[in-house]
Amino acid sequence: MNMRFTIPAALIATSFSSVLPAFAQDNDTDVLFDLLMLPEIISIMREEGVSYGETIGQDLFAGPPTADWQAKVERIYDYDVMVGMVKEDFEISLSDVDLSPMIEFFGSDQGQMIIGLEVSAREALLDEAVEEASEEMAAVAIADEDPRMSLVQEFVQVNNLIETNVAGALNSNLAFYGGLVDGGAFGGALSEEDILTDVWSQEPEIRSNTTDWIHSFLFMAYQPLDDADLQGYIAFSETDAGGDINRAMFESFDRLFNGISRSLGRAAATEMTSQEL
Repeated sequence: MNMRFTIPAALIATSFSSVLPAFAQDNDTDVLFDLLMLPEIISIMREEGVSYGETIGQDLFAGPPTADWQAKVERIYDYDVMVGMVKEDFEISLSDVDLSPMIEFFGSDQGQMIIGLEVSAREALLDEAVEEASEEMAAVAIADEDPRMSLVQEFVQVNNLIETNVAGALNSNLAFYGGLVDGGAFGGALSEEDILTDVWSQEPEIRSNTTDWIHSFLFMAYQPLDDADLQGYIAFSETDAGGDINRAMFESFDRLFNGISRSLGRAAATEMTSQEL
């Protein structure tokens, strides 16, 4: 059960035509949260999650998913709860970090344009046909050794996006299994060792799918950018500020994804038990 965990790091470019004025320190994390368009990203993730819930129902249950199951999935992916949890962890993760370089970068016209491109691309990928076309386009670019894809690959490597996403997906899958066990889905038949073995066996497929999706997503998102813009983004990612925001973005979603996965596992266990009865 692989839930995408892709949260690219800070979004920045080489030149900035405007910079926001200084903000009160107490509001810095709120300002950065909004500049990164995290409320919009969470809204898209909610749509992805609800669709993922439908897939769980089709894969695990003897019959078609019930209206009760769909209602449970909708409650688990409560938008306000998701935003509140991510915002809380975002503030904690950045509590000892100087946010002014990030606010300066993301408050620029260029920074906002790049973030907007990423959000638009993620929203477009909700359409399976767009996702398929994006993956095909990326595969061709890799085969042709497209220079733009080389920059995307460098960006992915600098930000360690593959390893971090794979680890996040494995942890989410482990949490899902934990929820199934909590809900009595296996009647105590699965040991912790059994679960760990099964989850770890998924690693090669998760790594392959994650690699393909990240490259296709970023290749599509940054098509409108000049090479200099993407090179500037890579350069920012190598700074302390870039590393801090990259870390914070993943840490901010870690508790959310694991909690959602465990809740989905419990709900699925209840549904499976009721269908058996």
